[in-house]
Amino acid sequence: MLPGNTLRNRYKIVKLLGSGAFGITYLAQDLDLPDHPLCVVKNLKESQNPEELKDFIVFFSKEAKALYRLGYECNQIPRLFAHFEEKGKFYLVQEYIDGHDLSQEIYAGNKLRESEVIQLLKEILEVLTFIHDKNIIHRDIKAQNLMRRNSDGKIKIIDFGTVKEISQIKKNPHEL
Repeated sequence: MLPGNTLRNRYKIVKLLGSGAFGITYLAQDLDLPDHPLCVVKNLKESQNPEELKDFIVFFSKEAKALYRLGYECNQIPRLFAHFEEKGKFYLVQEYIDGHDLSQEIYAGNKLRESEVIQLLKEILEVLTFIHDKNIIHRDIKAQNLMRRNSDGKIKIIDFGTVKEISQIKKNPHEL
């Protein structure tokens, strides 16, 4: 998808942000709202293999459901704005987080003080506790999926593409 393209006559693509196992993410502007705020558009990766595509769609739908369920209850999880199909392609639109991922803070050679590590862990565990209390397991916690918001320094967890609901695990215990 090229910068300048618009989805649903609403989400204008600004630039590519990155690519993951299931999708490609773009920075976009919401043309329907005043001041055209930024948002993130995730486009499900295409696959030539019909079975793989089916699996991708399942993961994509789980991500949308998790964001919708959690994002409006916890300000450390992005809110879901839209989940749709257009011209045979699948999209998810979510809140843009103005900040940086923790790989800019946690890297080889950068020694953190004990107090910094404790504070960081408290912030991460606080939001993970919220997610787990909702019977959801993220399954992809890493520095790149932990964003520090510029406005208040809070940690936000992103990329819910591999979430698992605990109720599903109870039905299928061998998955544990």
